[in-house]
Amino acid sequence: MKDKTIRWGIIGLGKIANKFAADLATVSNSELAAVASRDKEKGVVFANKYAVKKVYSSYEELSKDNEIDAVYIATPHSFHKAHTLLCLQHKKAVLCEKPFAMNLEEVTEMIAVAKTNNVLLMEALWTCFLPHFNYVLNCIESNTYGILTKLEADFGFYKAFDTDNRLFKKEVGGGSLLDIGIYPIFTALCALGIPNEIDASATFFKNGADATCNMIFNYNKATAILKSSLIEDTPTEAVFTFEKAVVKMNTQFHAPTTITILKDGKEKHVNFKTNTIGYSFEIAHFNALLRAGKKESDVVSFDFSKTLIKTLDQVRSIIGLSYS
Repeated sequence: MKDKTIRWGIIGLGKIANKFAADLATVSNSELAAVASRDKEKGVVFANKYAVKKVYSSYEELSKDNEIDAVYIATPHSFHKAHTLLCLQHKKAVLCEKPFAMNLEEVTEMIAVAKTNNVLLMEALWTCFLPHFNYVLNCIESNTYGILTKLEADFGFYKAFDTDNRLFKKEVGGGSLLDIGIYPIFTALCALGIPNEIDASATFFKNGADATCNMIFNYNKATAILKSSLIEDTPTEAVFTFEKAVVKMNTQFHAPTTITILKDGKEKHVNFKTNTIGYSFEIAHFNALLRAGKKESDVVSFDFSKTLIKTLDQVRSIIGLSYS
């Protein structure tokens, strides 16, 4: 099984699916064998671009394809649960984009169905597999620079408000929190764990979707200051303040980037060269799990995904954001 070619299908053919498909082509013993879109023309264009042999006009057709081993789900957030369950019930391993689903109840159901069907399921938190991200986590775990006392992480960009754009559609989970605020939040959870207390505030677009979200996670010996925004360009950095140094994941910290270390008045730069967009690391991990017969990731575990969605639910409750 170690060299078995994993035959992938993709459901939902937007921007992120294009990035995933491009990187999938770089991962050995992997094949993008089928795609599905309710817009058949869009599916054909996507398939031609990435040399995909099969194009389905319904997600159910793809889920029933016996030649497919794994399905990457890249549809809008509010559809993640339904599309994941569809594939799991047809015994397809599922890598579902973040956020896993809209709330803890949905995530719990997805995990239960995966276990019932004895099928691999993982949330696609691609940043967790990037070299620069794990470099900093290793600094934390090994106390390389002493105790971590503060984390500042932001993710923001300006996008003109458009009710036709998925990003702003509240009914599908649009807004800053679920789409990009998830990155600072899961960085805090990875670095510092579950906070003792959360303070949060938000601003909203006219349709009720959150435009910005500011959060403070309080810990016994540390603080995480987090921000997401769809109305301004922010540095999009993650700055870790230790007792003996400051370590910064530079701009676009959620993607492959560089690290700057400030210690004793000196700067050190660490460059993590990658030949891909960065999704290749996540894909390789998932392929390895599938070949080994695993049903759960040891990096993005079910417990971690539940902790993440619980935290998102808690922030939503504090800022008064409901998708119902």
